[in-house]
Amino acid sequence: MPDKNMPKDVLNVVKKKTGKNVTEKDIYKLASGVKPSTIQSDAQLRQLIKQVAGLVNVPVSEQTTIELIDAIKSSKLNTNNLESLMKMIMKK
Repeated sequence: MPDKNMPKDVLNVVKKKTGKNVTEKDIYKLASGVKPSTIQSDAQLRQLIKQVAGLVNVPVSEQTTIELIDAIKSSKLNTNNLESLMKMIMKK
């Protein structure tokens, strides 16, 4: 069940940048499949990026995908903190 404390600003940023409404349920469904090992695998990260892009119906170029993978893998990101990951992706 979605956590009622999920920051609304994350959903608002998605809406502002994409023009698409994304619900907490959508985010949690996607996040439920993300494991610490996902962050270490280029193939799994690529799949996650495709899923996020599909969720908001925004195309992501190969170059952007590579940049996101590099940024995620080189960061000191706490893989248990979805909010940090979302903020990093939204900066792109």
